[in-house]
Amino acid sequence: MNTVLLANIIKIRWLAILGQLITLLVITFILNYSIPFMESIFVVSLSLLVNVLSYFLQKKNPTLSYKKTFIFLIYDITQLIALIYLTGGMFNPFIILILAPIIISASYLPAFWTILLSLYSILLIFFINVYSIPFNWNQTFITPPIYNLGILVALIITIIFIAIYAYLFASSARKISNALSEAKLQLSNQKKTTEVAYLSAAAVHELSTPLNTIFLVINDLINEKVFMKNTFLMKDIKLLKSQAERCKQILLRLSKNPNNLKDNFFEKIKIIDLIKINFDKFNDNKILSISYNNFDKEYKIFFKDEINYALGNIIQNSILYSNSKIKIFLELNKDNFFIKIEDDGTGFAKDVLDKLGEPYISKNKKGMGLGIFIAKNLIENMKGEIAFYNSKNNNAIVEIKFDKAILIL
Repeated sequence: MNTVLLANIIKIRWLAILGQLITLLVITFILNYSIPFMESIFVVSLSLLVNVLSYFLQKKNPTLSYKKTFIFLIYDITQLIALIYLTGGMFNPFIILILAPIIISASYLPAFWTILLSLYSILLIFFINVYSIPFNWNQTFITPPIYNLGILVALIITIIFIAIYAYLFASSARKISNALSEAKLQLSNQKKTTEVAYLSAAAVHELSTPLNTIFLVINDLINEKVFMKNTFLMKDIKLLKSQAERCKQILLRLSKNPNNLKDNFFEKIKIIDLIKINFDKFNDNKILSISYNNFDKEYKIFFKDEINYALGNIIQNSILYSNSKIKIFLELNKDNFFIKIEDDGTGFAKDVLDKLGEPYISKNKKGMGLGIFIAKNLIENMKGEIAFYNSKNNNAIVEIKFDKAILIL
């Protein structure tokens, strides 16, 4: 899977090269410290060459696979440690930059590659802790052995901590991003299905009139004496009539499709009808009970795929986990409109209840856990709110709240 843009790595490496060159020049020519300058410039030049080659590689393929990204990060860590080796080892303050490739790996790569990169970094730290070219401080610089050990341990712990920390947060972000993409795909499919339904409804409406005219003409032709005497022409006329009858049956089947109840995206629909449509769509012999509080059965809403899909997802879940009955309670107060959906199942488990609405959280651990996540996001995008809790009888309740203005009273 290609997820990392090579252009970003090239830009970051240009910044690193510039920073390394400036640091080497300042230390050597302004602060007048003695370091292996030419060797250090050679190491920086290697990165310069790698970046130029990467630029041409980018033209062929702008993204990197996990493996190629790992190789690039391995090189960046190795190049940095080579500079650290030449300029003081563990006491070089820039050693902290070894965390940068670790963070990139944890943010974009699977755990396997991040673990490998972290282990490699720790091995290099052990190496320069023992082998490095001392920095000439031009003054006495003595540190206790315990302090040296503390730096080593601190670096190792920091690498491990940062790798885990960044990976967990990035993993969570990736899950949410994937789930949102799935939600957009599901909604897009829903809209396409609705559009097809509208087209079929329009076809039924538009074709019925010319088809009736065709039937009138054919019937007149059948009764004409000229054609009655000509068996060959009569045979063709009856064939036309049979095909027209076939067209009529096809249009009849299309007209009976429940998805074709609406022929306009902005058509008003009763809340009750919207609930019943979704209940009938997923029902498997369960009973639906609807009750009201200060709510009129005739109240309508502008039909939208978002609310249809969200409500359908919640009702489908209630049917799936109920024993025999689904209760829906509609309430209207001064400012808000409420839909409460309750099933007579075993309720929400405590370990799931607090996480409902997050991606990949499923009650039965079998599904993808995206249904409620998608419904929650769709409802919130319509300025609504959704809550999950259990009743006193331990029945699962999903409560949806909208602004009263959404209703057509």
